[in-house]
Amino acid sequence: MFDSAPHPRLFALPPGVDFPAELIAGIDQRLTGQPPEALAQVQLIVNTRRMARRLRTLWDAGPPRLLPRISLVTDIGQDGVLSDLPPPVPALRRRLELIQLISRLLDQQPDLAPRSALYDLADSLAALMDEMQGEGVAPEVIDALDVTDQSGHWERMRSFLNIVRQFTGAQGLPDVASRQRRAVETVIERWQAAPPEHPVLIAGSTGSRGTTQLLMQAVARLPQGALILPGYDFDMPDAVWGGLGDPMLSEDHPQYRYHALRRALDLRPDQVSRWTDAAPANAARNRTVSLALRPAPMTDAWREDGPKLSDLAGAMQDVTLLEAPSQRQEALAIAMRLRQAAEDGQTAALITPDRTLTRQVTAAMDRWGILPDDSAGLPLHRTPPGRLLRHVAALFESRLTAEALLTILKHPMTHSGGERGAHLLLTRELELHLRRNGPPYPEAEDITAWAAARDHKMAQDWGNWLATHLCGQAEGRMELPLTTRVERHLATAEAIAGGCRAATSGALWSQEDGRKARDTMQELQDEAAHGGNMRATDYATLVQALLSRQEVRNPDTAHPDILIWGTLEARVQGAELLILAGLNEGSWPEAPKPDPWLNRALRHQAGLLLPERRIGLAAHDFQQAIAAREVWLTRSVRSDEAETVMSRWVNRLQNLLDGLPEQGGKAALADMRKRGAMWLRRAAMLEEAPKTAAAPRPAPCPPAIQRPRRLSVTEIKRLIRDPYAIYARHVLRLRPLDPLMKLPDALLRGIVLHKVLEDFISETRDDDSLCTPERLMQIAEVHLSDKVPWAEARAMWMARLSRVAEWFVETELERRKAARPTAFEVRSEARIEALDFTLVAEADRIDLDASGNMHIYDYKTGAPPGQAEQQHFDKQLLLEAAMAEISGFGDLAPGRVTDAAYIGLGSGGKIVQAPLDETPPREIWAELTALIASYQDEDMGYTSRRAMQRTRDPGDYDQLARFGEWDITDAAHRCKVGQ
Repeated sequence: MFDSAPHPRLFALPPGVDFPAELIAGIDQRLTGQPPEALAQVQLIVNTRRMARRLRTLWDAGPPRLLPRISLVTDIGQDGVLSDLPPPVPALRRRLELIQLISRLLDQQPDLAPRSALYDLADSLAALMDEMQGEGVAPEVIDALDVTDQSGHWERMRSFLNIVRQFTGAQGLPDVASRQRRAVETVIERWQAAPPEHPVLIAGSTGSRGTTQLLMQAVARLPQGALILPGYDFDMPDAVWGGLGDPMLSEDHPQYRYHALRRALDLRPDQVSRWTDAAPANAARNRTVSLALRPAPMTDAWREDGPKLSDLAGAMQDVTLLEAPSQRQEALAIAMRLRQAAEDGQTAALITPDRTLTRQVTAAMDRWGILPDDSAGLPLHRTPPGRLLRHVAALFESRLTAEALLTILKHPMTHSGGERGAHLLLTRELELHLRRNGPPYPEAEDITAWAAARDHKMAQDWGNWLATHLCGQAEGRMELPLTTRVERHLATAEAIAGGCRAATSGALWSQEDGRKARDTMQELQDEAAHGGNMRATDYATLVQALLSRQEVRNPDTAHPDILIWGTLEARVQGAELLILAGLNEGSWPEAPKPDPWLNRALRHQAGLLLPERRIGLAAHDFQQAIAAREVWLTRSVRSDEAETVMSRWVNRLQNLLDGLPEQGGKAALADMRKRGAMWLRRAAMLEEAPKTAAAPRPAPCPPAIQRPRRLSVTEIKRLIRDPYAIYARHVLRLRPLDPLMKLPDALLRGIVLHKVLEDFISETRDDDSLCTPERLMQIAEVHLSDKVPWAEARAMWMARLSRVAEWFVETELERRKAARPTAFEVRSEARIEALDFTLVAEADRIDLDASGNMHIYDYKTGAPPGQAEQQHFDKQLLLEAAMAEISGFGDLAPGRVTDAAYIGLGSGGKIVQAPLDETPPREIWAELTALIASYQDEDMGYTSRRAMQRTRDPGDYDQLARFGEWDITDAAHRCKVGQ
């Protein structure tokens, strides 16, 4: 294939050419006139399986021929001739071994890192080990680093790095990276002893890893070996190549890896040959981008080389610059352009490392029924099987909550083994029960008792299934062998997925994502013996990390011409339109990940890869992608949090064009922005909705027959302040849905403290010597322990009660001098016969004095209403006094009320008397009669938020009333309803 050469063979192709197609074309040219078997003798080594598939697809298109041997760089060492090398340790096994060591280290030194970072620390430490072995850096090199300015940080890190020595220095099985380097070194030794006579080509790799570059150097020096580099910048002057020598300054340049490779091969820039004569899609654009991306210390060359650029208008005529106000508009504009490409039969690819943006674009295209072909797929932990496995792993961490229970029961994989309809029906009934009655932390006996009261034929089996597999699984801080944990986890997940009457795992493993999840968990099960003992929280973290590192392709049929690629694929695939999206700092390029082990200077000292390497590779991907025939550059000006910073590469390109007005650069830049603005306007038009008039302030007027004929005394306050709430509750019969997780709110506190005071008064009313603060607190502790499962709330409520306990006992003894406690939580009903209306009430406490007169008390855990508020709005005590005189309470006959008061239990205690003298019972009853009569008039509307105590007070039905589209200054809109 090649003539002899005095130096290593290094070929390249410029950005903007279809690399796989030209690779094949170059091979064909060099084998012209050779027999058919000559191609079969070629050994072609590529960097990714995607590249290998693309080459095979192109060759399969014809004509028929023998094909070369295609392998990956990572396949070296997997053939039989290297069978003497021991097999590598599975990566998961090594991480599990590291987890044990790091866990013990954290137990000894908890201040080093939180336990939640256990797997991430093991993963990053394993990555450091792989990098050290791949780059040929021994642990002794790390020990010899100059750390005089690193203070205590280095000592903390040394505790972790000593773990590395236990593996890199061991004589056991090698890691994957270590074995790969050994395999490459072995192959190189054999090639040096007996060089292969057949052609050996490495194509598509940039040599960014030490082991890979070692192999590339050896291949380039073979008699029939050659390297073919993608995206090589032939437009960069020799002087610029020479300025890339310092990696601390130049590692982030797109061509730095090629400079390092040439230097290792002792080649000059002019000794890099073109693989074929294929011209890039736009040579003028390549020159412009090459100048724009010059190393930072050499950007002063813009003044000298910039005026030499010609035809900037032609270079940028197929480039669109779209700067959207937000990521949503960016995604929508991209989706519209991809839709047009689909209609026109144009192959279009979206390239971005921002997975959030790709999901938004996919969602936007769903409105047109277009599903892009996403090469990355969906992270496994976000698939239905992945989510269920994570939820089940969390069952062993902490006490089961009602929220966690319902989350699992509503999962699409749960009870998928059969009778899912009945399962969903019972789930709905259980949810309503938990919302209304609790408990917030359901136990097995709570579930079985509820199921026993149901008449559904599956309820009993279903309740037992829940009690067995979901309730009582929490293990706290107990450690168990990882093998046991995995077995329990999988058994529980399969039982939950199967259902109460199925012996199978349901649909958990049936689809592609399920099979991927099963393979991942099977790998964990196979290696679990190396994981030692583990806590439930650590196991849940491990499962989350393992699942999140796997991806599943969407099984649905995707559009063949609308593609979503990662940045690496730009060098492999060919498309007519490339959309480079998310071009903001932190997104593309991504911000370097913080290294918990070695800083930038120490990495350079040790000979490890610098953080800027990833930026340089991303810059190289960008340089190749922007060289396509038609290109979009998109970014959002603002993210959800703040203003974004434009990607450095786009910023450089803009600055270069803007500084060349005489060459047409400023006009070309304006045209790029103009094209982008046009698509943003189209996206805005797509989002435009017809203006809808704001809803008026409602005051519905239902027929008299539908208006409430029965209210409680507490609802009279609501009828006065927010009549619409009475309409929604009693006419529309809507009830606010209780929270799934009952919280220790003011309502619960009031209920519990009412019961505490009732029992305390009942127990001590015949013996004042028992009426002590200590006894009150003892009763409170019993009730709080029984009714309040939140330790923090119990402690807080006990503290609040203790502050008023002494005051309450003192005032209680004074109350008993006036009257004897007689009735507690007693009900009453009073009728207004003329209006066919019933008022109901439940008095907290009624005392009787020696004359038989009533003293009515109501406990308030918050601030009790003042007398003015009671007269006009909060008429509860006044109405109870009137009802006591009209119909009595419970077994108490109607009688005179001489006193009524609120007993406030907050802020040191406070007693507020009801204004019985200013508003006697007869008068308050007349006011009530007039109020009810007015609302029985069909022309009287139930106005929303008529007289709220504070304008910011929320109402249960504000959303139904569309509050916010109107305010309290708007006039009420009366409207006949229910006619």
